[in-house]
Amino acid sequence: MYNDEDLDAIEESAERAHSHNQSLHSLLPILSYTTSTEESIALNKVVSGAIIIAGSGMCNGGRIRHHLKQNLWRKQSHVVFVGFQAMGTPGRKIIDGATHMKMAGENIIVRAQIHTLGGFSAHASQEQLIGWLSHFTKPPKVYLVHGEDGAKQELQSAIKNKGGNASIPQLNDIVSF
Repeated sequence: MYNDEDLDAIEESAERAHSHNQSLHSLLPILSYTTSTEESIALNKVVSGAIIIAGSGMCNGGRIRHHLKQNLWRKQSHVVFVGFQAMGTPGRKIIDGATHMKMAGENIIVRAQIHTLGGFSAHASQEQLIGWLSHFTKPPKVYLVHGEDGAKQELQSAIKNKGGNASIPQLNDIVSF
């Protein structure tokens, strides 16, 4: 099992990162960390099977792109998505059944088995967001700028139903505070 996230790019203190890695390693003693691009590329030579953890949100950058290019075409590969993939992103295209993906200028046939584990998110639910807003004596003006259109509209409606004020700015709108 290999954690191939770019640990240098993760913005947390060195002490916290070390503590996290130590506790994770005690739970998963077979977990190895790659610390360089060369080590990441060397994972392509593993033939006995491997679990590679390579985070990059929506698969639009970072080491995951390399691993997808090397493995999407392989029938024996499994690609597991943990959490949400936004519309229009490479991750969402794969989940939605794309048969070909453009990776580093090459057209890759998707033969890997694709799996999605739902329910994992660092984002609050609509109910949690409404609950958080309810703690304000005077509810603030809320601007919904992140998420898919339907979800933003549902949240806007829910906020308004609770007496709040929410708007969904459009691209290039200017908002004054």
